[in-house]
Amino acid sequence: MNILDENILDSQREQLSAQGVPFRQIGYEIGRKGMDDEEIIPFLLRLAHPTFFTHDSDFYRRQLTHSQYCIVCLGVRKHEAAQFVRRLLRHPEFKTAAKRMGSVIRASRAGLTVWHPHAEEEEQLSWVRP
Repeated sequence: MNILDENILDSQREQLSAQGVPFRQIGYEIGRKGMDDEEIIPFLLRLAHPTFFTHDSDFYRRQLTHSQYCIVCLGVRKHEAAQFVRRLLRHPEFKTAAKRMGSVIRASRAGLTVWHPHAEEEEQLSWVRP
């Protein structure tokens, strides 16, 4: 299940919907508007293998790795979120929920930086050309 933070713009939500990307957004289809950051992790743990997309870089922390969810911090402009959500979901390393689980990922134009559970260092990955 793909979960969008409420900080994802409506225009990006509409693009994802038009492109057939399944998701639920906090404050719309799931959760409630104005959820505090501290409420997000317990909320994700109640869901079935969610991938959480946010612009909030505070979620890019090694300590947040967990086998039951994936966090993706979008380090891109707000109007580019849909493009990078789709790019991540198509990346060979992350194209299935099973491959994503446990990871905390920072997605930017330069590539992907990933914390895996129990890793001592971040992994750097490049974007794959379509």
